[in-house]
Amino acid sequence: MEIAFRPAAEQDFEACRRLYFSAMESTFRELNIDPVAHSEGFREQWVPAQVRIIQFDGRDLGWVQVIDRWNELFLAQIFVEPEFQRRGIGSSAIRCVTRQAAAKHVPVTLAVIKNNPARRLYMRLGFRTTHEDVFKLYMRLDPKHDADAAE
Repeated sequence: MEIAFRPAAEQDFEACRRLYFSAMESTFRELNIDPVAHSEGFREQWVPAQVRIIQFDGRDLGWVQVIDRWNELFLAQIFVEPEFQRRGIGSSAIRCVTRQAAAKHVPVTLAVIKNNPARRLYMRLGFRTTHEDVFKLYMRLDPKHDADAAE
């Protein structure tokens, strides 16, 4: 699947917020998280310079947020519109991030809520759990991994 990215702009915030809160609704209920309180934190964490809008055939289908740290790329968020999930769009977006990391010779890291089905996708793409806490698994993909081998 050939996807494209465009830089996020401030006017993309509402669409990204809507997709995030829609996707996280059941998780918030399960973990007893107040979505109103969480909304304030989301605004602070959504940094347009770190966000790219995922596109296919000229249409915005989701977004990815990557934080470039000195020794890693941290995959902070990735969301794809529900009607376009399970079509390889998320995998393609993650592979773009892993290729970017490989070119810099740094790993990709992420944190995923334990009950999130995306955990299986990350494992299929070669991410391995490094540690966990009560709610999350912390995962890493080293640059020596061939991100295209999982295709």
